Amino acid sequence: MATRYPCQTPSSPSDAPSGAQPGGVLAGAESVAPPRKTVHVKRVDECETLDDLFTWCLPAFGGALLRRIYKILDEAVGAGCPITLAIAGPATVSGQHHTWLNPLLETGWIAYISTTDAVCYHDGHRSLDGFADPIHEVPIFGDDGALRDEKTIRVTDMAFDEDVLLHQDKLLSAALRRPEFQKKMTGTELRYLLGGVYADQEKKNGIREGLLACANRLAIPIFVGAPGDGSVFLNSMKLWAMHKAGLIPEYKLDLDLHAEVFEACAYHYWGLFEDPVGSLATLVLGGGVPKNYNLQPEPALGQVLGLPDVSGYTFDVQIVSSPVTDGSLSSCPPAEAVTWGKVDRDTYVQTTESMQGDYSMLMPFLVKALLDNRAKYARWAEKMGEEALFAAHPKARGYLRPKGGYRLFENRDRLTARLLDEVRNNREWLLESLEYPLGAK
Repeated sequence: MATRYPCQTPSSPSDAPSGAQPGGVLAGAESVAPPRKTVHVKRVDECETLDDLFTWCLPAFGGALLRRIYKILDEAVGAGCPITLAIAGPATVSGQHHTWLNPLLETGWIAYISTTDAVCYHDGHRSLDGFADPIHEVPIFGDDGALRDEKTIRVTDMAFDEDVLLHQDKLLSAALRRPEFQKKMTGTELRYLLGGVYADQEKKNGIREGLLACANRLAIPIFVGAPGDGSVFLNSMKLWAMHKAGLIPEYKLDLDLHAEVFEACAYHYWGLFEDPVGSLATLVLGGGVPKNYNLQPEPALGQVLGLPDVSGYTFDVQIVSSPVTDGSLSSCPPAEAVTWGKVDRDTYVQTTESMQGDYSMLMPFLVKALLDNRAKYARWAEKMGEEALFAAHPKARGYLRPKGGYRLFENRDRLTARLLDEVRNNREWLLESLEYPLGAK
């Protein structure tokens, strides 16, 4: 289990641009065997910021895990690491993208997203013609039979009329028949194009920007490790079946899963060998396929493709509801992931943490605290100038990296071509890896 770091005594006010700041470098990381430290706390009515609250008012137990997760995120952002994000669960139907997810993407810190087909499907509901605010609340433990009778679909405590699904299917069927979709493509391109469709719908109907439209604008790739397990692909299947049955003249959309996985590997390789920081961070929210897809580029590059000097994530933060004892998180908790090479073995004690929890309860506060930190550094930059600020507070550089972000989708052809060159250069190892004395049939 990773070392827990107790709160430290502050040395300056939280909004002063001079002096050491509490909770900067991870406390205790400078010593292999730190001496005993007493626990220092503040009264909550003495705290002026969320950073204060996370730093001083979560001294023990589950609170200490949350504090540690916040401190690691703060460290990863401050180090300037590109962050990959895995998110499972009904994030868009519940409106979480409008509260904390899109603001997080707009910081420029996120390199790419791994999520579910369902997240992409439900993202379009609010943009549908004739449906103003189609999502409403219902009791979690209400009468589901009555909801079915009135044709209401429930997602935990969110609900919408069945007609919303029917109209969403029509929107997708119309979109997927457009000329730009009639080819073989990766799922990242499919979701990039779909983000453009959603963006046009949102502008037409005066709806705030959704997740796919935001990712389209920022050129953030969106990966879906199980594309067949959701209604975007079900509508593609419908069009495929209609073409096979002779009901429509053509339908040529075909997902290239090999190219999509290779694209994810190319981004990981970019983070290690091209981005100036030379290391990556990951934020895993929820379990399922998204968390595993987000962690698989390192074994794909090092173990399967046999490329040298490939390392895993330096920073790994996970908020998942599953317990480790049921096996559903196999190979994914940071310490276990070290044995697979997915997480860097030399730093994981100081730079990783996994806690059991509901990310929908925690992420608004974590993101708000990080955004407040960025705003603080921006104020200090105006007072001191950026170079003086970066010299006095190196983390400010990572926080104030360009908001335009990495725009990896726009660079994917170059990055995948570079990785393909590395594969060619590893010819001898790869050809030898094909040999195995299989038994006779």
